[in-house]
Amino acid sequence: MDLLNTLVDKGLRRELPTREEALSVLATSDDDLLDVVAAAGKVRRHWFGRRVKLNYLVNLKSGLCPEDCSYCSQRLGSKAGILKYTWLKPDEASKAAAAGLAGGAKRVCLVASGRGPTDRDVDRVSDTIKAIKDRHEDVEVCACLGLLSDGQAERLREAGADAYNHNLNTSEATYGEITTTHTYADRVDTVQKAHAAGLSACSGLIAGMGESDEDLVDVVFSLRELDPDSVPVNFLIPFEGTPLAKEWNLTPQRCLRILAMVRFVCPDVEVRIAGGREVHLRSMQPLALNLANSIFLGDYLTSEGQAGKADLDMIADAGFEVEGAGEVTLPQHRADVAAAGGGCGSHESAGCGSHEGAGCGSHESAGCGSVCGSASEPAVSEPAGNEPRTDLVAVRRRGAGTDLAPNA
Repeated sequence: MDLLNTLVDKGLRRELPTREEALSVLATSDDDLLDVVAAAGKVRRHWFGRRVKLNYLVNLKSGLCPEDCSYCSQRLGSKAGILKYTWLKPDEASKAAAAGLAGGAKRVCLVASGRGPTDRDVDRVSDTIKAIKDRHEDVEVCACLGLLSDGQAERLREAGADAYNHNLNTSEATYGEITTTHTYADRVDTVQKAHAAGLSACSGLIAGMGESDEDLVDVVFSLRELDPDSVPVNFLIPFEGTPLAKEWNLTPQRCLRILAMVRFVCPDVEVRIAGGREVHLRSMQPLALNLANSIFLGDYLTSEGQAGKADLDMIADAGFEVEGAGEVTLPQHRADVAAAGGGCGSHESAGCGSHEGAGCGSHESAGCGSVCGSASEPAVSEPAGNEPRTDLVAVRRRGAGTDLAPNA
């Protein structure tokens, strides 16, 4: 396909596709799907080889959030039967993180429900970062605490945080239909605060909330403009007890198209398969490793993932390898900017979004990469969606906030 050859060439040059090209990826037929995966896989391997980065979530504070994000099991008014607990102590969080690191993770994502941290909360998280890094000097720590106030990103960086996650989730045009207690602009502002403080920015999306193809392309182009170092792609986990519990709009094939589109638009960025991969990709998960170079290991914030050993076996069986603690995730041109302390996207040649004219545009069911219909019909009609697979949505009952061993 001429389209795919064009997209591969652009991906190898870090050049932004056109909106029409990105939409065309989402509109490809099932007959062409393996060609799409193969093409996007060339771009993925060019920038990241066959390495897979493992990340591990620690839910520092679960539930009881005052925000009304429709996708989130921790939202205001949620009837989902999730774990609810207040802040973990630093030693508790460090112990939880250690399980993920022992399983091969090189980044720990510290997540807390809520609108945003108070200054006292930043102190708590700072103490937790210190406790983790005292035991694991080389670990990357990403914080995901909601909307940041002035000066908080700088304090987190001084405490040893390497990155900050705050997802855009969906397009600006439809954001108000998903959340009313804060705005899309609030989220953009927090990502920019992380950038300005020299933190590596992590910001992504949630697919499967009833959005159109145009919405998906809009949010990914906005992400490219913001130029995060990592882009988590979440697939909605339709928790019973949340407003989006009946939204089962994704097939494994559609998930693969979405991941391919993200890879073409942000070719040299860490693309992470985040919440919902087990629910919606199911047996197609290994194929998705040809598109994404990063996953979460084990469980998520409020839902269970597949067993950590199964994740490791899947990576090996698919012919990939776990990225080592001493390996640099990002391509050299992006890693150099991060090492200079400029924050991703701050340098003229910063990577995804650095090509002339390119631009680069929380909760998991949320989290540091978290989860929490079409306005116009695609050229090839998608299946109506999955049959509901509520059997694959399991509330997390182990790990952080419990007395049971974590899944890692």
